[in-house]
Amino acid sequence: MQLDDQVARAFAPEGPLARVLPHFCPRTGQTDMALAVAGAIGAPARLVVEAGTGVGKTFAYLVPALLSGRRVLVSTATKALQDQLFGRDLPLLQRALALPLRPALLKGRSSYLCRHRLELARQDERAGDADLARDLGRIERWAQGTLTGDLAQLPDLDERSAAVALVTSTRDNCLGADCPRFQQCHVYQARREALAADVVVINHHLFFADLAVRESGVARLLPSAGVVIFDEAHQLAETAAQFLGAQLGTGQLLDLGQDLRAAGLRWARGLADWQALHDGLRHAVRTLRLLAAGGGGDPGDHGAARVPWAGPAPDGVDPAQWADALHAVVAALRAALAALDGLAGLAPDLQHLHQRTVALLERLAHFSAAGDGGRVRWLEVAGQPRMSESPLDVAPALHALWHGAPAPQGAWDEEGGAAQAADARSWVFTSATLGDDAGLRWFTEACGLQDARILRVPSPFDYARQAALYVPGQLPLPTDPAHSVQLAHWVGDAVARLGGHTLVLTTSLRALQAVAAVLQKRFLPGGGIEVLVQGQAPKRQIMESFRSQAHAGGHPAGQVLVGSATFWEGFDVPGDALQLLVIDKLPFPSPGDPLVRARSERLAREGRSAFRELALPAAAVALKQGAGRLIRRESDRGVLVVADTRLVGKGYGKRLMRALPAMRRLASQEEFEAALDALTRTSTTDCPWP
Repeated sequence: MQLDDQVARAFAPEGPLARVLPHFCPRTGQTDMALAVAGAIGAPARLVVEAGTGVGKTFAYLVPALLSGRRVLVSTATKALQDQLFGRDLPLLQRALALPLRPALLKGRSSYLCRHRLELARQDERAGDADLARDLGRIERWAQGTLTGDLAQLPDLDERSAAVALVTSTRDNCLGADCPRFQQCHVYQARREALAADVVVINHHLFFADLAVRESGVARLLPSAGVVIFDEAHQLAETAAQFLGAQLGTGQLLDLGQDLRAAGLRWARGLADWQALHDGLRHAVRTLRLLAAGGGGDPGDHGAARVPWAGPAPDGVDPAQWADALHAVVAALRAALAALDGLAGLAPDLQHLHQRTVALLERLAHFSAAGDGGRVRWLEVAGQPRMSESPLDVAPALHALWHGAPAPQGAWDEEGGAAQAADARSWVFTSATLGDDAGLRWFTEACGLQDARILRVPSPFDYARQAALYVPGQLPLPTDPAHSVQLAHWVGDAVARLGGHTLVLTTSLRALQAVAAVLQKRFLPGGGIEVLVQGQAPKRQIMESFRSQAHAGGHPAGQVLVGSATFWEGFDVPGDALQLLVIDKLPFPSPGDPLVRARSERLAREGRSAFRELALPAAAVALKQGAGRLIRRESDRGVLVVADTRLVGKGYGKRLMRALPAMRRLASQEEFEAALDALTRTSTTDCPWP
């Protein structure tokens, strides 16, 4: 039977999916997408699919891929979706389609327990902290029984805990085959299982990181994969840019100092002053961090201040002081290297520290030299300062990867698995948001996919009946410093009227903090409305708490969640828990961001409009992504508020409006309040408005 026929049969009303899955309902859009994926596999070809919310794109790409009989690599943007695919979707489809396939889940190093580093963790000077010690105890107990070492299976562990860094490895500090616990290594166990599997679920960061460094995971998997699928593909270009560029964080330098002292005292006590070497490096890094913090920077949409760096030093930093600070770090590293010379043979830890020190010196030399005109350099000063550099355009490298052609210098080469015949592999790229035009140029041009087949599958939801859009005209413009505070007071009234069930998405951390402060002052603990704020609790805990809130007969008994970038996508809240979604302003990229600025200047030099070709489509995609949190199933009802009058008052607002689902428009505050009242009187099984 041809693959198209098998796929059509699988999605038929009386097919295997309908027989095994209790809530399965055939959807024309889902079947159309599945048949398009089958066609791309049969060709093979490159296929880009924008599938609206509710299409069921996961099954639409998995069913033809699994039925094809070819080895499948599925990459997602988040580890949460990885876990969903591996733990829920793949087992369901294997059972429904009666396929004896061997699946595997592969994540990056930081997701897995390192047993060697767990043994060393108690020796760390930070282990005396009570909270950290408690988390280490929890990990130690869990480690005795875990088979996979995947820290996601330890639900009580806060992902922000300092213990995570102590018990996981990085590419810098992993000892590889020299590790005394290599035979029990969870990372290499996961890689071995992936190499033997028929279907492997990875994430975008791992995909590009492994190709960049040619480790033993994806770089070996890719040449044998017949089908490669990228879900949440709208993040591909940004992720690829990280691994086609260069980074050096002060955290890496501090980690080296910690490991240098610990390993030196353990394996070569008395042969060098390891404490002094640690202190010297820490002092040099502290000076560098203080200079970096003084550079300022634009917090932008992600809250991470990026300081432009076009000259000998980042903007706002004295070049002479910056050069002196870098020289001090280099001197501290050379002192460490001198101590390690001749001692590396005593233990694998010392040998690897020698290699790490050399690598960090090389990276410092790179950032001490002048930048390349085709690359953008900046200093990121949020948290641990980090020097970063990225190519201005990743499309050529990605085009070479998709087509199996020789990659440009500095990209991936044959050893990395990219150079395979162009007709040997099928590539599928999908997301709910890939552009705001028929050709999806925002995505295809950035990813070197101008020649790919394009398919747009609309959402099956009846947005005109299920949702309404309101743009409040009484609030100041987002450029007004009072905007966030006044918006918070307005949102507070709506939350009180609705009884919670509200998600506020902000475009910056500064706005998040302003809105959260007002709402937390108004809704005190125990008063009936709970205010959840990104960063004040583990993300997973916040999400689960918000999803579980119940509608108590119209009485205030619910929650309002205030989140920024991390909640704009991948946050699925079906049902009554979310009925009001507020976006604080149009999500234009920050003009002060070094990458945005450099790309805008390049477009201007080419006589093109940076606003029309860069800022506007990016805002449209982000707006559509954020708005997609509201309606997640056919029975959901809700109101979307965009608190930015430019959406209706500017000419470009029409383009942004077209990016949104066709919701009913609310023309006044009275209509908005009536819609909220209707939501409190009905459940999601009823329609609150005609």
